[in-house]
Amino acid sequence: MIKGLIFDYGGTLDTAGCHWGQMLWHAYERNNVPVSEQNFRDAYVYGEQTLGNGHIVKSDFTFHKTLDAKIRLEMEWLLMNNKWVADEDTFRNKHDVVLDDLYSKVVDITNKNAEILKELNEHYKMVLVSNFYGNIKEVLKEFHLDGFFSNVIESAVVGIRKPDHRIFSLGVNALGLKPEETVVIGDSFYKDIQPAIKAGCHSVWLKGEGWTEKEYDESIPDSVIYDLKQLNNSISQLNNIK
Repeated sequence: MIKGLIFDYGGTLDTAGCHWGQMLWHAYERNNVPVSEQNFRDAYVYGEQTLGNGHIVKSDFTFHKTLDAKIRLEMEWLLMNNKWVADEDTFRNKHDVVLDDLYSKVVDITNKNAEILKELNEHYKMVLVSNFYGNIKEVLKEFHLDGFFSNVIESAVVGIRKPDHRIFSLGVNALGLKPEETVVIGDSFYKDIQPAIKAGCHSVWLKGEGWTEKEYDESIPDSVIYDLKQLNNSISQLNNIK
């Protein structure tokens, strides 16, 4: 029987399966930031690498503050590399509208997912396993998700990053269960599904808009869903198989 759930955070609980690069790009499009998709992608990679170095995001950063820094880094890269010409007022305006646009979407998505997590929490032990910047606990508080997880395993804290399957083994240990009694739910086939299986867990792939068009074998995870509302049914099917 399935007794425990291990959730990914970024791309799973905050974007409903859409890769964060795509979330940002669509916000740029909606708000008419005049850059090409390829130039944005280069700026996105730069921003992620810079944020990941551990010197910008502090443990008390909210998600709003983290997203503010992420967008600012991207846009500054575009300016510095002559991919976008903008004066200070235009820069500030585009930064602010993209930030407000994205943050409001994340609030809506996390509010809906909080209701799903509340229901699941009545029946299963739950932990969070995330590649994050060291401030995931602050982010969970910000979105009122902190009460659902008995433990949080964060890459910046434990020193192990997905796709290393050992980070999921830490999640299993935190649940106090066997791997075969747990299900990992995540949006990344490479970073969530494959290492979860290697750790001996069941897996449910939340499939959304990816960063690339790479195709994966959908028979590998136990289930493929397109909305977290479908998760209960996937778990029920696993329990019936058992």
